Amino acid sequence: VQLQAFGGGMVQAGGSLTLSCAASGSMHSFPSVAWYRQAPGKEREFLAAISWSGENTHYSDSVKGRFTISRDNAEKMVYLQMNILKPEDTADYYCAASRYSYWDTRAGFYDWWGQGTLVTVSS
Repeated sequence: VQLQAFGGGMVQAGGSLTLSCAASGSMHSFPSVAWYRQAPGKEREFLAAISWSGENTHYSDSVKGRFTISRDNAEKMVYLQMNILKPEDTADYYCAASRYSYWDTRAGFYDWWGQGTLVTVSS
């Protein structure tokens, strides 16, 4: 299983950006998928997770109401729609997948990680 995150870039505060995560292999291999981010000098932060069906989603308080996680199993894609972006959202963003069907905020729960894609929000 390989994951590749892309779609980062520079955006002004208040703007929107959608990140994508492309997966190789069967989506059945990783029923739970999440997005994390890591800003310079900070720990990796859980943002959102989604179940296989997409019916169950979970968000951190820092992004709830602004970010939306979704997935398209047929296309082997996971997305993170980010709205009302703030300068403090600037970070490298990572997608991660787990072999387990439940979710967790701890990074160690996830078995596979994509490379980071940088999001820079200017004020």
